[in-house]
Amino acid sequence: MLSAVLAAGLGMAYVADVKAGAAGTPTPATPPPVKPAPIDPTTMAVPDTLEAHIQAATLAAGLDLWGILTLCLPGDPAAVLPAVDERAPPAKVFDNLYYLGMKGVSAWALTTSQGIILIDTLNNPMEAQTAIEGGMRDVGLDPAQIKHIVITHGHADHYGGAQYLADKYKAELVMSEADWAFLERPQTAPPGPDRGPIPKRGRAVKDGDRLTLGDTAIELYVTPPHTPGTLSLIFPLKDGAMNHVGGLWGGTAFNFAAKPENFTPYIASAQRFRDIATKAGADVLLSNHTMYDGTKEKVKALATRKANERHPYVIGIQSIQRYLTVAEECGKAGFGGTSALAASSSR
Repeated sequence: MLSAVLAAGLGMAYVADVKAGAAGTPTPATPPPVKPAPIDPTTMAVPDTLEAHIQAATLAAGLDLWGILTLCLPGDPAAVLPAVDERAPPAKVFDNLYYLGMKGVSAWALTTSQGIILIDTLNNPMEAQTAIEGGMRDVGLDPAQIKHIVITHGHADHYGGAQYLADKYKAELVMSEADWAFLERPQTAPPGPDRGPIPKRGRAVKDGDRLTLGDTAIELYVTPPHTPGTLSLIFPLKDGAMNHVGGLWGGTAFNFAAKPENFTPYIASAQRFRDIATKAGADVLLSNHTMYDGTKEKVKALATRKANERHPYVIGIQSIQRYLTVAEECGKAGFGGTSALAASSSR
């Protein structure tokens, strides 16, 4: 039922492309004929059924937020990604933000008046060498200026190069206390051969902390349950004379068992971070996976952007709200609706 309802909203070609692992943001064969009206996520009333939550997510996604809508598909959207990730060209995205990554997973360099804050470190030391160090040099940055390394969550595709970079540049590793503890537990299986080592404990942050370097501060919010201490971020961005605010949703996929104790905190985190991002005036959406924020397409658009043309990453406050509404509604659909959640948890 879930896939049939979603296919009606997306178009069968889109569903087929995602299941086949097509590169880039999928394009439906026949787009919906009418652009959905803007949604106010604070007032939208959604009947508490599986179908209604999927339809609400589809409506919130509109014609531009297809990546996050894959959460409503059966299975793990990340499972369709290629087993071997390839390096992507680095790019200056804002005056103070640079994309350094692979085609599937991202790292970000945030420049400040006193050095660089690196956000995530890819899969392993080799990728850190080529895509982060090499990428920084390609765009005119000095890796020796890395002062802090924020790890959004304790999965190896984000911490894989962390210890290598921290050791080489004497940079401070930063992760939530919950995820340091998560990584310090006995591991059920060692990291794969293409994954870097678990990093040594660095600074442990808690919900609402700020990391300040020079003229820039990152706000850190704990948003489980992709991992117990997934961090989502708010930070300032500059584009010439224009100031913007970036919002990075730190853990997107439903990588957990379909149980109410997992979906309930995911829904709560999406709702809460939507409110935080709205209050902060976040108008730029960022992710640590390119499929969710459309980085591959947006970086290409940046390369041909003309003077006074809209920045492709600046999607507006309302679109950030819609993005997190999709996450919320797909979370509700994931276990059949909040009524199903409540019924299951009462058993």
